[in-house]
Amino acid sequence: MATIRDIAKAAGVSPATVSRVLNHDPTISVGVDTKLRIFDVAEELEYVTPKDRREQSMAGERRNIAIVDWYSEAQLVEDPYYLYLFNAVEKTCLQRGLNTFKVVRLDSGYTASVNLKADGMVAIGRFPQEEVTQLEQFTANIVFLDSSPDDGRFSSVLPNTELGTLQAMEYLYGLGHRRIAFVGGEVVGNNRERTADTRKKVYVTFMQKHGIYDEGLIFEGSRLSHEEGNRMAQRLLERNEDLPTALFAANDTVATALLSSLTAAGVKVPEMISLVGFNNLATVKHLTPPMTTVNIPLDEIAECAIEQLERSAADPNRLPVKLYVSTQLKVRKSCAPPRR
Repeated sequence: MATIRDIAKAAGVSPATVSRVLNHDPTISVGVDTKLRIFDVAEELEYVTPKDRREQSMAGERRNIAIVDWYSEAQLVEDPYYLYLFNAVEKTCLQRGLNTFKVVRLDSGYTASVNLKADGMVAIGRFPQEEVTQLEQFTANIVFLDSSPDDGRFSSVLPNTELGTLQAMEYLYGLGHRRIAFVGGEVVGNNRERTADTRKKVYVTFMQKHGIYDEGLIFEGSRLSHEEGNRMAQRLLERNEDLPTALFAANDTVATALLSSLTAAGVKVPEMISLVGFNNLATVKHLTPPMTTVNIPLDEIAECAIEQLERSAADPNRLPVKLYVSTQLKVRKSCAPPRR
């Protein structure tokens, strides 16, 4: 039987780190790549923690919740939104006295990080139908976050992205901005196909409604990333004196890249251009200037998800629900009225 020391040696970390990761210690600060490596090695060595053995013997006393996310390790590092959401789900389960374990995607399909029977699953992100079928092998009691692959079979919890976009646009418009640019990138749907971004659609509708729509104020990269945010900033700077007065970025990762590139080029925020992000990542309040952004309440989303799982576990015949959680604009220092 494999030991923690065996996993530590194979993963290149300390035994203490292995123990804390496998026991889902919420205070540990190792990177997602290290966590994934430890889970992969534990699965390969078929390791079962003493805690898991105790919980298996206590079946029926505490429910086991599997958590799976769709992002690759590289994508999580590039845009940590889903990592923060994953952590919020783990925290909620801990507060409710629920056991958690991760289901990971390997080349051969999905596999559990530990040998436990799932009483429910939280699936974070967007999954094509063939992968949804694979996830059902663990449990039929699944709640999807940030997507809804089948309203008739599964409950889902989503942020009200349309509301958040309107909150950002109405705030900028109220400050007096009329030349408001949208900076985004391609997004994918449940089948990993390229699909229209709700934020862009709401932006276009808002600008058309107020008679200020200009197709030339839309800047889109190949994805929502820091790298593409930098590239979009360079396209903006090529306009020289024809800059918009405000920018609405589709997420905080793109917004952070815009802020960095514009500042380096001598375009001051908010004195020369205003900037609003989306997601309210933990880092953006520490930027210079602190960024105004649309807050997605991750803890509330996690609470709703676990509540739906527990209700369905108690009553398997209960109909699925689709919940939208409201957003809130966090006003900080990155916006000002346009210069005359």
